[in-house]
Amino acid sequence: MRIHTVVALYVFAFSFFFHLSRIAYAALFLTFAAVIMGEMFNTAAEEICDFMVPHFDTAVRRIKDMSSGAVLVAAIFSVLIGICLFWRPEVFRSIAAYYGAHPVMIAVLAATAVISIVFIVLGPHGIRDRVRKRRNKRGRKKQLG
Repeated sequence: MRIHTVVALYVFAFSFFFHLSRIAYAALFLTFAAVIMGEMFNTAAEEICDFMVPHFDTAVRRIKDMSSGAVLVAAIFSVLIGICLFWRPEVFRSIAAYYGAHPVMIAVLAATAVISIVFIVLGPHGIRDRVRKRRNKRGRKKQLG
C-alpha cells in the first residue's frame, strides 16, 4: 500500500502540469480510491486468513491469491486510466522545460524521492521507531555525560 500511496501522491503532484478538467480529476481520485481500497481489502483478507488458519492451507492460499489479484487488476486499470489522462507528449516536453528552467526543483524532486523510498522501505512505524530509538540514545548520552 505504501508504494501505491507514493505513486498516487506523485501522480497528483504532476497532474497540475496537465490542466485536467474536474471530471478528469474525479476519475483520477476514483482510481486512487479503487487501488487503495483494494489494498485495504487485500490486507484485511490476509490478516483474517492468518488469524483463522495459522498453518498452510490451500484454500487460504487461493483466497489470498484472489484478493491480491483484485489489487493487481485495480493497479493495471489505474495505469490504463493514467495513460488516457496523461499521455500527452507536448506536456512531457513542458515538464522537462520547467525542470530545466528551475534546477532547484530537481533537487526538491530528488529529496522527495529519497523521502518516498525511506517511507516505502521502513513504513510509518519503522520511521517512528527509528526516530524514538535515536531520541533515546541522545537522552542516555545526556544522562551519562
